[in-house]
Amino acid sequence: MSRTTATFIGFTAILLWATLALATSSTGAVPPFLLTALTFTVGGSVGLLAGLARGVGLSVYRQPWPVWLHGVGGLFGYHFFYFSALKLAPPAEAGLIAYLWPLLIVLFSAFLPGERLRPAHIVGALMGLAGTVVLLGAKAGGFGFAAAYVPGYLAAGVCAIVWSVYSVASRRFAGVPTEVVSGFCLATAALSAVCHLLFEPAIWPVGREWLAVLALGIGPVGIAFYTWDIGMKRGDIRLLGVASYAAPVLSTLLLVAAGFAAASWSLGLACALIVGGAVVATLLARR
Repeated sequence: MSRTTATFIGFTAILLWATLALATSSTGAVPPFLLTALTFTVGGSVGLLAGLARGVGLSVYRQPWPVWLHGVGGLFGYHFFYFSALKLAPPAEAGLIAYLWPLLIVLFSAFLPGERLRPAHIVGALMGLAGTVVLLGAKAGGFGFAAAYVPGYLAAGVCAIVWSVYSVASRRFAGVPTEVVSGFCLATAALSAVCHLLFEPAIWPVGREWLAVLALGIGPVGIAFYTWDIGMKRGDIRLLGVASYAAPVLSTLLLVAAGFAAASWSLGLACALIVGGAVVATLLARR
């Protein structure tokens, strides 16, 4: 598989993650850890069945413990700290800090062998971050960081570090088949179920909410993690990092199209900044 092909496959993960907010809004009052357990069960099962259909047996799960620590630590660690941040700090501020991970991916990629980080990559990532600041700040009516929410801010920061390290470190495990990600998903589902039993009330999906859970598990919490794995292992990590800032903008556009949100100047400015950042990172870096 060529680097360009792997990069385009990685882009599909970003597109799928853009549907996350819209699909999640259709799951009703299902608490976050229970929703994570259900969707990752679906996502892991999809990968497992697809692997078996292609003749990839269960022996693919026989991997050294660092592989499992990397995979389960990345998937479960990200969601654990993300949900913790949302409980301990206002969503806008927590979301902004958590969304430092695309910038961190760009920066951390400099430590990979054969990768060269250029100023254009950093500028593009900062433009994407600026677009996210505009978008989230306008939604919340501005940011108000307060000392009382420091634990939540720290959890959001750890969340960003965990996902960026997981993503970049995937290149170090390039020889591990992507089919193993299904095992990471199923392990994450099991750990999320334990967190649900410890911290949440049992509010299960009803009626059509199950269809939303199924859609989440197949798409943004299923296929997306497999295509992201391919993109990180064989694609252009820096470009995918910059392009990841498109996810919140595309997500907002979908909410506007579905009638869950209204169009605004902040959305247009965020689009311009993020698209401009991607152009800078793509064209100027190549020059």
